[in-house]
Amino acid sequence: MSDSTAAPALSIRDLTIEIGRPLVHGISLDLRAGRIHGLAGESGSGKTLTSLAVLGLLPRQARTGGSITLAGEELVGLRRRGFNRIRGKRIAMIFQDPSASLHPQLPVGRQLTDHMRVHLGLRGDAAKKRAIELLEIVQVPNPDAALKRYPHQFSGGQRQRIAIACALACDPEVLLADEPTTALDVTVQAGILKLLRDLATERDLAVLLVTHDLGVMSAIADEVAVMKDGRIVERADRETLFRDPQHEYTRTLLAALPGSKVEDAPHEPVEPVAPTVIVEKEDADE
Repeated sequence: MSDSTAAPALSIRDLTIEIGRPLVHGISLDLRAGRIHGLAGESGSGKTLTSLAVLGLLPRQARTGGSITLAGEELVGLRRRGFNRIRGKRIAMIFQDPSASLHPQLPVGRQLTDHMRVHLGLRGDAAKKRAIELLEIVQVPNPDAALKRYPHQFSGGQRQRIAIACALACDPEVLLADEPTTALDVTVQAGILKLLRDLATERDLAVLLVTHDLGVMSAIADEVAVMKDGRIVERADRETLFRDPQHEYTRTLLAALPGSKVEDAPHEPVEPVAPTVIVEKEDADE
């Protein structure tokens, strides 16, 4: 059970990012264990740059100011060796396209166990057992057989589940999810969102969900910050933001939801389709 008064797992204070010109202007966020924190905005708003800054993945020419602390450890200014110690172990990331994190020429089992070997020193049967457990957690069918298969042999939704399993391999404290469902159809999207919600609650993960889609936020986010032109223009818990948006930009985003009016914007979570059903459908289509 998450505690909203507990110290943040990850704290961002007055973050600035310049790449030739200022792109992010002094934003602040706190991510707490067991909660999903939404960061919403259109393309170019600075939300993805913010998530990349957390992992030290900005372009070399980027200049970063302010503070990002992971359980009190400062990440701004950390050298590559320091980030290599943290990436994948204490902070993991899920990308929009699982192809960005899954190697097309390596079987799934090898990719899962490589994470554990590098960060945990886990090898052999122990690593294989853990890999099977991870695939069971994300509900990939026939996990023992799945270890021997390659990414292209899975549907898009199953590949994203495998990417999530890789992200969970070392029990991170913080999970960054950058548009994790954009490339999926609506039915499969619902299953992935439910999986993220369950993982945050059951594994006490602090999740930063980055997306342009406020419909996604309405499904699972505990609280939402809205970004525009590199600034946070509004933040509130999910119910308050969808029931009574204060900023004109937020109202514009809500009005763009298919079939929605601002005054009728959803403030109750969408009930997703059970992920086990979705996986079976995906598997049957192959």
